[in-house]
Amino acid sequence: MLQTKLDEWGKPAWLSLLVLAFFAAWPLGLAVLAYLAGSGRLRAWRAEMPGTWFNLRNPSSGSPWPGRAPWSGRPASSGNRAFDEYRNETMRRLEEEQQEFQAFLERLRQARDKAEFDEFMAERRRRPETSDNPVST
Repeated sequence: MLQTKLDEWGKPAWLSLLVLAFFAAWPLGLAVLAYLAGSGRLRAWRAEMPGTWFNLRNPSSGSPWPGRAPWSGRPASSGNRAFDEYRNETMRRLEEEQQEFQAFLERLRQARDKAEFDEFMAERRRRPETSDNPVST
């Protein structure tokens, strides 16, 4: 089948097919692009994918998402319990530090806004009173 042959030739063959399909007719190109996305081949072209470019499974977990448990934000188990505990504790600590830093930035923005507002009000008080309606003669 064509798919098997293109997989043997690798990424350049799929890219060539995609370009030729778009050149022939844009709906055909979109169909090839949709096939590549649906089959996971586009995701497999990223650098973090282990193994060959069209390897769609993480060999250790069987997950199509390398290094991650499916549908979770946490990395999959490495198989070393001590390392997993250390990684989880470090991630928790980093998330707490990030939240603290975000709160610090918010307080800093509020302080800057208050200082700017106070400066504006002081400047406004120092201005001499002027009449908004000039007298016409």
